[in-house]
Amino acid sequence: MAGERCGDDVSDYLSQNPQLAQWIESFRGYCESNKQWSARRKFLLRNMEAFSTVKPGMSSSSLDRLLSLSMVWANHVFLGCSYPQAVMDKIKEMGEGIAVQDPPVHKTTKDGIMAKGKRSATDEGDADGCAKRAKATPNELESRPAGRTATWTVTQKAGPPPQAPAEHQPFFNRLYKAVAWKLVSAGGFGPNLDHFEILRSCVESCKQTLTCVFVPLKDITGLPAARTQKDGHVCEIRCQTVYMGTGYGRDESAAKAMASKEALKVFQGRKVTVKICRRRYKGRDVEDLMLLDEQPRSQGFPPALSCPFLDEQLGVGSS
Repeated sequence: MAGERCGDDVSDYLSQNPQLAQWIESFRGYCESNKQWSARRKFLLRNMEAFSTVKPGMSSSSLDRLLSLSMVWANHVFLGCSYPQAVMDKIKEMGEGIAVQDPPVHKTTKDGIMAKGKRSATDEGDADGCAKRAKATPNELESRPAGRTATWTVTQKAGPPPQAPAEHQPFFNRLYKAVAWKLVSAGGFGPNLDHFEILRSCVESCKQTLTCVFVPLKDITGLPAARTQKDGHVCEIRCQTVYMGTGYGRDESAAKAMASKEALKVFQGRKVTVKICRRRYKGRDVEDLMLLDEQPRSQGFPPALSCPFLDEQLGVGSS
């Protein structure tokens, strides 16, 4: 039974069931490291039989729910995300017995401020996995199953390749529709919404996950002149390496909530567009992928807390 095969024999089991293996592999996220994907794959296989209408090769609402729960579980294990207690109890029950080798340790503000400049949303394995997949040869890219996110070969240029916006645009068009319907059901955009939960659920409904980067406010250079406060944290939210929003708060949770609110503001226009823009990152100008609306901007962009394309080329992981 698929649900019982969540130990070391998963690869052997899938090698004997190539159609199931290809179908499962299509759900791997672009920036999931081997360690992350191995764990989430076990989660999916372990719990397939609990969702009776989930059939390999067929779409269903049960499959969408299982995929969403697998992403929630992976977010909790690898990113330290927390959810309502009922959801936490559910994913802990579904993930019981799945061993993760060297799981990351997530510090809270009570345990002490995170290391300076630490990219808390990913570990070294995540960065290595993204870099290796970004450097895949054309033949490797062509052999990947349908449903996987498009990628490209890394060049010497410190920034995204010219074709990156066009490759990412279809996903964000789908996300735009998902956010629009979610906001309609919530009564419209407003200050009392759980902005992160809305954004997270919409992204996961499109089979992707958010990446949150946290840095202590005192360690940020290039902040707006009017901002004199030095206590607190800054959060940057990305999806598929595309920048979506930055927020400031007294702690990581508040910063994440504000960044989510800023990201959702982009979806208030008639459309969203992925563009290559210049930003400041660690005191230098870099090119970055950004999600923008149609509103004119009188001010520059917030300084970047991460630069996935530059970090990949330099071989930089968590620091």
